[in-house]
Amino acid sequence: MKLNLQEIPRVKTITKEDFIKNYFKPQKPVVIENFIEDWPAYQKWSLDYMKEIAGDMEVPLYDDRPVDYKDGFNEPHAKMKMAEYVDLLKKEPTKYRIFLWNILKEIPSLQNDFSYPDFGLKLMKSLPMLFFGGTNSHTFMHYDIDLANIFHFHFEGKKQCILFDQKQNNFLYKIPHSLIVREDIDFSNPDFEKWPALEKAKGYIANLEHGNILYMPEGYWHYMKYLTPGFSMSLRSIAKNPKNLGKAVYNLFVMRNYDNLMRRIKGQKWIDWKNEQAITRTHKKNRIL
Repeated sequence: MKLNLQEIPRVKTITKEDFIKNYFKPQKPVVIENFIEDWPAYQKWSLDYMKEIAGDMEVPLYDDRPVDYKDGFNEPHAKMKMAEYVDLLKKEPTKYRIFLWNILKEIPSLQNDFSYPDFGLKLMKSLPMLFFGGTNSHTFMHYDIDLANIFHFHFEGKKQCILFDQKQNNFLYKIPHSLIVREDIDFSNPDFEKWPALEKAKGYIANLEHGNILYMPEGYWHYMKYLTPGFSMSLRSIAKNPKNLGKAVYNLFVMRNYDNLMRRIKGQKWIDWKNEQAITRTHKKNRIL
C-alpha cells in the first residue's frame, strides 16, 4: 500500500490574478514550471557555482538523527567548508543537508541573481533561504513555525515533495509541542502496520527539477527527499489567515519557549513522552486499539 497522494497541479507559467484566484485563495499547492528563465540564477546557479563563490565558507549541516533534548533549536549537527560539502554531494550519498541558510547575509552578491516575483503576495526580502541535500537525504515531515506561504525554487537535480494540509493533523502522528511528526516514519515507503492512521491521510506529491517553483500554502506539512544532489531557495510571505497568524505567534513566543524549558527540566524523558503521545493521541482520535 502507498500513501493517498494526488499529483500537485502543474502550470507552465501563471499570472498574478490566476495564482491568487486558483491557488492562494483556496490554499492549494501548484508547481510553476517556467517562470524564472530570465533570472541570472537560472543559468548560473549550480553546485559547482556555489562551490566557486562560497567554497571557503563554513556551512551548518544537518542529518536525520532523532531529536535529542540537548539539541538547541535548529542547532547544526556538523560544519564543513562549502567546497568540501559540494565534493561530498557529488561523490556519494550523504545524509548531511544544509538547512535555512540565509544567502543575503552570507553572500550579498547572490541577491543580484534573482528578483522577487509578483504573485500578488508581499514577500519577505530579508529571508531568502537555501537548502542543499545529497541523493536520498530527506527532511522530516514538518511545517514551518510561522505558517508562511512558501515559494520553493529548485536548482539542479531532482527533488520529491510530499505535502499535507493542517486538516490531516489527526492522521500524521504529530509530536505535541512541536512542528514535526514521528521521525521514524518513512514517508517514501510507510509501514501501515506500524502507523495505521496514515492510511486516512490525503496529501499531494510532486517531483521538482531545475527552474521549477513549488507553492506551499500556509502551514502545509512538507517532506522533501533529494532524488539526486541539488539545492533550492525558499521565499516566503507571512500568513494572511488570522487563525494561522495567531498560531504563528503562539509557536514563536509560547510553544518554542515552553518546549525548550521542558527539555531543560526533564531532559530526554520529555522527548520520549512526546514521542509516545504522538502515537497515543493519534490512535485515540482514530479509534485504533
